[in-house]
Amino acid sequence: MDNEVSWFSEAHINKLFSHFPLPLVILDSVGSIKLLNQLFSDIFDVSVLQTEAVQAVLRRPDTNGQTVSLTKRDGANITLRARAIKVESFVVLILEMSDESSHFAELAELHLRLAELEKLSSTDRLTGAWNRTHFDKTISAELSRSVRYKQPVSIIFFDIDHFKHVNDTYGHAIGDVALRELVKIVWKNIRSSDMLFRWGGEEFVLIAPSTSYRAATGLAETLRGKVENHPIEQVGHINISLGVAEHLSGESCDVWFQRADAALYQAKNSGRNRVIVDPHGSSDLWEAETGSTILHLTWHDSYECGEPTIDNEHHRLFDLSNVLIDASFNRTAHPEVFNDALEKLLAHVVKHFADEEAILAAHHYVDLDVQKRAHVRLIERALQLHTDVLAGGVTMGELVEFLASEVVARHMLQTDKEFFPLFAAAPAKASTTA
Repeated sequence: MDNEVSWFSEAHINKLFSHFPLPLVILDSVGSIKLLNQLFSDIFDVSVLQTEAVQAVLRRPDTNGQTVSLTKRDGANITLRARAIKVESFVVLILEMSDESSHFAELAELHLRLAELEKLSSTDRLTGAWNRTHFDKTISAELSRSVRYKQPVSIIFFDIDHFKHVNDTYGHAIGDVALRELVKIVWKNIRSSDMLFRWGGEEFVLIAPSTSYRAATGLAETLRGKVENHPIEQVGHINISLGVAEHLSGESCDVWFQRADAALYQAKNSGRNRVIVDPHGSSDLWEAETGSTILHLTWHDSYECGEPTIDNEHHRLFDLSNVLIDASFNRTAHPEVFNDALEKLLAHVVKHFADEEAILAAHHYVDLDVQKRAHVRLIERALQLHTDVLAGGVTMGELVEFLASEVVARHMLQTDKEFFPLFAAAPAKASTTA
């Protein structure tokens, strides 16, 4: 992998490893040693990594680990806690040599630094959009979620018209400015659940969960107009061409992408600065089906971060969401039940965000501002949803999109996952269901 060398050449991560007060080892996906700190070398021979006890820990990263007995260089046996953390294609082995909490802060900092580096390896350095590597890791999960919840997912493939002319006329530095400005425009006009990837050069891909090809066409047209009307310094106005395709159940990701690529090619050949859609997708089939089962959000133990209040409130969020989904199917006959369920859910979301921010502040979470901004966006969306409910304009699909896609899939399973290391470094605490 091309970024392995740069990943380990980071001065601060090397310094952190060198002076870390516990034995540490980093191994790649095939088990080869990439880095170990001085304390490990002083105490152990690398042969301990081949013991069955350590291998069992390495096979189950991102858990609480297990107690193992190892032989030190001087021949003495030592019992300790071994834990593995997976970061990208690497595994970090941590040997905790006591049950004291004196190193919890260092472990939390280490995990946070590794998470930061993992995020950097998944983003495009020039624009800040996700990169193709992250697309490959993300798309399978999106397709599985789409099929499981019978919610459509669309991609929008787009690029800048005549971008070569921009580079040739103004230089590549100004071309880079145009790319960064384009990404800013897109970010301002998509939902928190949408994901933007730089595909290469001036090409970009947008994944739009819970979005049919019809809705994605409207989104693409919005982006086209926003870009066209936004002047860029030293360049003026630029245009983009866009191809839209919704996934069809059973087709491969490659075939799906080829349909979006063909739509983009048609947009280019028919004059540029336009949107072309491939008018096929699973949404047509699902809308025609009758007798479908009611969607429910399903809680998994992997959603727990280890902090009881946050875990209990997350679990409660699932319960209240499912009550609201059930009530939506009888909304016409019992509007008061639906409205009460929605009010309770919104009140819980606001309270939970406040509680979570207070807990993260007490743990000195370095990305607290990012978390707060995400909370503000979700509350704004929730309040808009509430307004739409009163106006009678909310569909079942919009409810599912907000709950399953924006709150759970995007916020809980991505944004919230960033702070899980704060609590993974501390002893596991019993969690009760709210």
